[in-house]
Amino acid sequence: MPASLHDFTFPALDRALVADGLRPAHVGALWRAVQRDGALSLAARAEFSPPLARWVAEHAGEGGRYFLDEPAVAADTASSDGLTRKFLLRLADGQTIETVLMGYTGRTTACVSTQAGCAMGCVFCATGQMGFVRHLRAGEIVAQVLHVQRTLRARGAAGLRNLVLMGMGEPLHNYDAVLTALEILTDDRGVALAPSRVTISTVGVVPGILRLAEERRAFNLAVSLHSADASERAALVPASRRWPLDELIAACREYGAKTGRRIFFEWTLIAGANDSPRHAEQVAALLAGIRAHVNLIPLNPTNGFAGTASASPAAREFQGVLRERGLPSTVRQRRGIDVAAGCGQLRAEKARAA
Repeated sequence: MPASLHDFTFPALDRALVADGLRPAHVGALWRAVQRDGALSLAARAEFSPPLARWVAEHAGEGGRYFLDEPAVAADTASSDGLTRKFLLRLADGQTIETVLMGYTGRTTACVSTQAGCAMGCVFCATGQMGFVRHLRAGEIVAQVLHVQRTLRARGAAGLRNLVLMGMGEPLHNYDAVLTALEILTDDRGVALAPSRVTISTVGVVPGILRLAEERRAFNLAVSLHSADASERAALVPASRRWPLDELIAACREYGAKTGRRIFFEWTLIAGANDSPRHAEQVAALLAGIRAHVNLIPLNPTNGFAGTASASPAAREFQGVLRERGLPSTVRQRRGIDVAAGCGQLRAEKARAA
């Protein structure tokens, strides 16, 4: 069965080419074309030596053993803010996933998907509402970043600075593919993202958090919390029934102890549900002793959830309580609402219109 060259780490690509009789010196040229330049075709590349060009013609052309992931653009929508752009990308099997490009002063951030759909079922999330379809391969994750890089290059903008795995899917449910993709994307011979600029978001998959801790991964960790009460959280985040709140917080404490890294806790502010001073007191108590930062995120509306976003005064009051308790926090900017930039929203919108 053909394999994607985007799935290969540098050492794996080296082994594959050497097994086919090429010298290790050829690996760098192929890697740069695939992973740094984001080439969509490997034919007639002037920098390829004759042996590598012959290998490409035989093995990486039509009908060959290898191919390049090239997701088609099913939708490309720019926000009225001029800073947010959302892509709906169609994979080879017809599944669609979302990738968001966000511009800030002096930097750009890409938000990518790790699954088609999601098995976690968070009630306020458009992706959770659609259910799980399949995991993405490492190459399908990498290809989203390369699409963003080509987009930035085409408009003469600086390259990507930050990457967040907060699109469709639960990254730690697809652990091996996600970590392989990040090994590829942080390789300094390719896209060369700094690990400190990469954030893995999880709804609270405890085994994945403990594995990240054990492996001392250098990426940032963001945990979707949303409630500091076990029963209230289970109503919002069904996965909390499998990995209860006390087990999640214990895993976070172990992660912090083993890595020394700060954890970002995501808190979606839902009017009347989890945005009161009492809720803020609860989260401050729950996270006591953890090196934590709380990101307060006004709810992105979805058709499948009746809640509404907290008003600005409630968000400021919530943040004030956290500040008094010594817990740093940020009220996240709402970006791309007009292009359905929230996780799964554009795909759901297109499905309803079909």
